[in-house]
This record gives sequence, structure tokens and C-alpha cells, in this order.
Amino acid sequence: MEINIQAVHFTASEQLEAFIQKKVSKLDNFFDGILSAEVSLKVVKPEAANNKHAQVRLIVPGYDLFAEKTTGSFEQSIDEVVQALEKQIAKFKEKLKGK
Repeated sequence: MEINIQAVHFTASEQLEAFIQKKVSKLDNFFDGILSAEVSLKVVKPEAANNKHAQVRLIVPGYDLFAEKTTGSFEQSIDEVVQALEKQIAKFKEKLKGK
């Protein structure tokens, strides 16, 4: 799976990008039909405790899965987005079985 990371109005550290690659690539274990993942990171204004926004769009044949979260750190936001996408993938696979 190809993973594209976009940081809006800031430069993501190599550590953060490596963390995102590791977490998002684990979604391949749940469904091997994922073509790519588009990750977008931004800091929400005004400055607040929970202002790190992450969103991930998974491209699968004929469908997109999407989740977004805003928390106190990008790592936590990515963790929660990946958990949400794991649930969506499970539902999507059930839907595919029903066809």
C-alpha cells in the first residue's frame, strides 16, 4: 500500500512520519485490497489543548474509507484514526461477503 503524508502549514518530523507509516501500514493486515492511504495532518487554530487533527482516507477498489480525529498529539490522533478504520474495514468486508 502506498502511503502519502501531507502536513498542512508545518513540516512533519521524520519520527512522526515513521510512526504514521508503521501504524497505517498495519491496516494491510486487515484487508489486502487497500490501494493507498492519504494522511493529512494539521494544527487546528486557535491554540488549544486538543488541536492536533489527523485524517486518513483509504482508497479501495470502488470505495473510500475515511476517518478523522482531533486530540492532544498527532500520535494519539493517528492511533484513534487507525482504530476507527479497523472497524470500518471489518464492516466493509462483511458488506462484501453479503454481495
